[in-house]
Amino acid sequence: MLVIVCYESLALNFLSAGDDDPETRRAEMSCGHAVTPQSLTAWCRSLLDQGQHKFLCPALKEGTLQRCNAEWPYAEVRRLAVLTQEEQSHFEETMAVLAAAEYCEHKTCPGCQSFVERADITNLCVMCTICTAEKGHAFQFCWQCMREWKGPGPRSDRCDNPGCTNPDIEKLAKCREIKLPEVKNVSCPSMRACPTCGNLVEHDTTGCKNIICNRCRVEFCFVCLKVTQVCLQTSNYFIGCSDGVAPRQTSIPSWNRN
Repeated sequence: MLVIVCYESLALNFLSAGDDDPETRRAEMSCGHAVTPQSLTAWCRSLLDQGQHKFLCPALKEGTLQRCNAEWPYAEVRRLAVLTQEEQSHFEETMAVLAAAEYCEHKTCPGCQSFVERADITNLCVMCTICTAEKGHAFQFCWQCMREWKGPGPRSDRCDNPGCTNPDIEKLAKCREIKLPEVKNVSCPSMRACPTCGNLVEHDTTGCKNIICNRCRVEFCFVCLKVTQVCLQTSNYFIGCSDGVAPRQTSIPSWNRN
């Protein structure tokens, strides 16, 4: 789950390389913008906190209000931010987890604690090859309740273990109602499943009604759950949607990466 937060208030110091204050040491990034090591570390940490494992330059392009958005290689960030050993370990571990979550759907096997990737996203019955080899017979577990599989399979709704329910659906059902102060006369659930990939996100109630999912990077409307391009055909960022507020979701969309 991700809480969408505005990081514009961070005291960051990104300038064109030629604008350096001689009293302040700045490193010139590969995109041509200069930044203090402290600001670079703070910005990249904030991106990781938002669930983003790619480091993009936030400086404005000269003479515009458009962000640079050039991607900095991690090797460059590590060198110019002058990360401590502890910071480096935190960055690399977090990046690995976020990248794995983006490019494959994996969980920890309840039997051996190894990472298992689900081949069929419609089937909750998953076999662990390591446990199967060690036990000498097929070991299957439920992708939803994370217990050894009970009952017939494959199934897409639940296994026969008592209390096997999708915790994400419960969160969507029980989350609080919020008002979006900058969107006229609109209230909606505080948590949504991204309509593209199913990732759970929360709105922090600041800014407009549209957010960008940190996993699939698709922008959608938090109110009507349409992708932004479709929503904006009959609305704008700060007024209600033509189709009103989408009800609480009772299922999680599956991410078709194709």
